[in-house]
Amino acid sequence: MAYESKFKREDIDELFKAILTLQDEEDCYRFFEDICTINEIHAIAQRLQVAKLLSEKKTYSEIEEATKASTATISRINKCLVYGSEGYQRVLDRLNNQK
Repeated sequence: MAYESKFKREDIDELFKAILTLQDEEDCYRFFEDICTINEIHAIAQRLQVAKLLSEKKTYSEIEEATKASTATISRINKCLVYGSEGYQRVLDRLNNQK
């Protein structure tokens, strides 16, 4: 792995390895329903949708209306897209390539 996260720890490594074993959407639903609260799942899904809309050059107002995310959340995600570790962009690119 060329990227070195400032959050790297053995327990996080194990979590990510567990996620990488998931084979389909059913596996994902089963695992995330057990490991996260429904509010955590909704928050993560909302963040991905905000990142997607930001990458499509939607305005904060449009994103707020579509996702019900606060402008603070939208701003934080925008900061990640501009200055972050490219995690959102890598996932969004892969999702676009699947279409």
